[in-house]
Amino acid sequence: MTFPRQMPARPVADPAAVITGARYRITILLDGLVRLEYSEHGVFEDRASTFAVNRLQPVPDFRVLETETHLEVVTSRLRLTYDRGPFTTSGLSVAVLGGVSSYHSIWRFGQDEAGLGGTARTLDDTNGPIPLEPGVVSRNGFAVIDDSGSFLFEDDGWVSADNVPRTDLYVFAYGHDYAEALKAFYAVSGPVPVLPRYALGNWWSRYFRYTSETYLELMDRFRHEGIPFSVSVLDMDWHLVEIDPEHGSGWTGYSWNREFFPDPEGFLSELHQRGLRVTLNVHPADGVRPFEDAYPAMVAALDRKPGEPIAFDVTDRAFMGAYLEVLHGDLEKQGVDFWWLDWQSGPYSRIAGIDPLWMLNHFRYLDNARDEQRGLTFSRYAGPGNHRYPVGFSGDTVISWEALAFQPYFTATAANIGYGWWSHDIGGHFFGARDDELATRWLQFGAFSPILRLHSGNNPFITKEPWTFPRQFQDVMTSFLRLRHRLVPYLHTMNHRAAADGLPLVLPMYYGFPKAREAYQVPNQYQFGSQLLVAAITDPAHRELGLAKVKAWLPAGRWVDILTDRVYDGDREIYLHRDLTSIPVLATSGAIVPLDGAEVPQNDPVNPDHLEVLVIVGADGDLDLVEDDGQTSGTPVATPILYDQESGSLVVGPASGVAGVPAYRRWTLTFPGLNTRSGPTAFVNGDPVPARVEQRETRCSVTVDEVPVTAQLRVELGPTPRLRGNDVAGLTFRLLDRAQIDYQLKARVMEVIGAGSSSGARLLRLQALDLDPELLSAIGEILLAGGEEPG
Repeated sequence: MTFPRQMPARPVADPAAVITGARYRITILLDGLVRLEYSEHGVFEDRASTFAVNRLQPVPDFRVLETETHLEVVTSRLRLTYDRGPFTTSGLSVAVLGGVSSYHSIWRFGQDEAGLGGTARTLDDTNGPIPLEPGVVSRNGFAVIDDSGSFLFEDDGWVSADNVPRTDLYVFAYGHDYAEALKAFYAVSGPVPVLPRYALGNWWSRYFRYTSETYLELMDRFRHEGIPFSVSVLDMDWHLVEIDPEHGSGWTGYSWNREFFPDPEGFLSELHQRGLRVTLNVHPADGVRPFEDAYPAMVAALDRKPGEPIAFDVTDRAFMGAYLEVLHGDLEKQGVDFWWLDWQSGPYSRIAGIDPLWMLNHFRYLDNARDEQRGLTFSRYAGPGNHRYPVGFSGDTVISWEALAFQPYFTATAANIGYGWWSHDIGGHFFGARDDELATRWLQFGAFSPILRLHSGNNPFITKEPWTFPRQFQDVMTSFLRLRHRLVPYLHTMNHRAAADGLPLVLPMYYGFPKAREAYQVPNQYQFGSQLLVAAITDPAHRELGLAKVKAWLPAGRWVDILTDRVYDGDREIYLHRDLTSIPVLATSGAIVPLDGAEVPQNDPVNPDHLEVLVIVGADGDLDLVEDDGQTSGTPVATPILYDQESGSLVVGPASGVAGVPAYRRWTLTFPGLNTRSGPTAFVNGDPVPARVEQRETRCSVTVDEVPVTAQLRVELGPTPRLRGNDVAGLTFRLLDRAQIDYQLKARVMEVIGAGSSSGARLLRLQALDLDPELLSAIGEILLAGGEEPG
């Protein structure tokens, strides 16, 4: 056996960063991160913990100032003051230097700091907001992780709970430099790994009693409908669930139900041929019982007495090795790609301090990340450090608007503890009532969340197949599922960014704008990678208008909604209104967003031979498209994409390295919101080449075929291209035409819109019509959005 596989770890800090007394030890890990230990016995801990695996960091510059009564340590970011005694509120403090209030920016031992929140173990049974565990960022500038009770890793990769009684704290003092606080967290706790590319496509999940026939028929129906999926999630009915009561419940199982799946290997092979990866749901708590197919092999591997059940025991090294390599290993040989680890009997095991969820997440992920493949597991969150084991399963949520409304905030805030890859039950799991609008809005959020996994509970009336909804909802759901797969080139680039730069895909707005009050007041809005802002719609539409709204804040600059091509001036709070077909997805001038060029991408989201790149004119921009061959040993392929506003030229390539990418590509370069521009020209390595130009009402696209990935493509729009003005009259007419309101009132509104006065003056005239506030708000958005180039 090769168990346990080991994670990279450098747990012992550089001695030059350590200040030690008889009962205390202070380690200056980074300029804004200190480790504070106190032990009455003078014994300290150097083994890796669940949180801290890389304490060996470059020693930052710091000064030590000593008096008869106190010790002070000063770095560029903090001042630590300590009386050398047992840790107390008056005797130990850390002051954050620069950028925050001197009164509120002093951490004192024993004082809790709520901070900006982190995440939670699960959203099981929730129907709205829940309390969140703390993260490592705070508006007061400091945060603390208490690592005193964590279990530890031995040098051989196994675990120990023989933690010496001590206090072990990590104090983050980064002020409002939230991104640096998060990078410090990753530096000590380990980076988030790169997910396999297929994980970024659509996942199909339903708690339903399928057979191999009905499941393959469903996958073929999806393909027929032009709806791509990359992951098949089989819930617990893949295994035997109706068992003799003498063995306990049927929740735990490892034996295929041969009545439903007579040929598991053939079934899994068929799914793989359709471009799908497969994960099976397991509830490990009841161990391995004598009726299981794998029971004889487990008895032999563990040298147990036949006939007795084998208890699930994460603290038994031999059991965990056999659990992974025999019990799960045999099923993986049949074609299982990764595992959905579900309920595991709570946080307790036979050894106090050893959390079964932690153990499963850690060893299950390491086992999957073998043979140079990118690892993946699917399980609940177990605490700081769990970002190392993606993807997170957020649990069984209620089907309600309240549950949906909490998820954008919950997902973004999880970044504060480095947990960037949550997968929610998109559409909800159980309870609630049928609401086609809710299902559609939830799916739209899912398309712009870390992982899109459609899921339904065990109820025949809860369905998520788009064709089970009326046509207007079906069409929107289908378009967003296709869009999600088209986004994979962008998502995978951000996947690599998360691993290399310590910035999750989804971030709260305050990461980019920590000094802006408004950045803390838009819980539905978040940064979606480096190029996009998303404002999820989580409330039902106004009945008469057919529009739903969301409060957003647009930072300074000019913004284009890439789904509608509406142009907005920034530096303001605004209500954004959308009909069922769209949600606000905004990009600022200079943004570059690479997409799969296929209208209906294939299931397996490989590196495509046709790419479409969205470019917002008005400012310079650059992005490296990052791709890989799926192996951890290879070097990612980077294709630079640069836009120069002054010349109006976009340059693509050449790629650095070509492993795993097509030798030739078709490029479609699309400019949303571009003011009408005739005659763009294209060049490959400086030579003119044929290009197809498509000029639509609100955007322009230029397509060039057969471009070698080792070549440079340049498209020229002409000097200083501009964004177009919004069609205020057209947008208002379409809004009114849809609205279920008085015809005469519609005509009066259009008279005002057609007047030659300023937008503000027209809005004042509309106020005098005593319009419904929601109607006035929606028209006001159109009138005041901007989109008229100054000067």
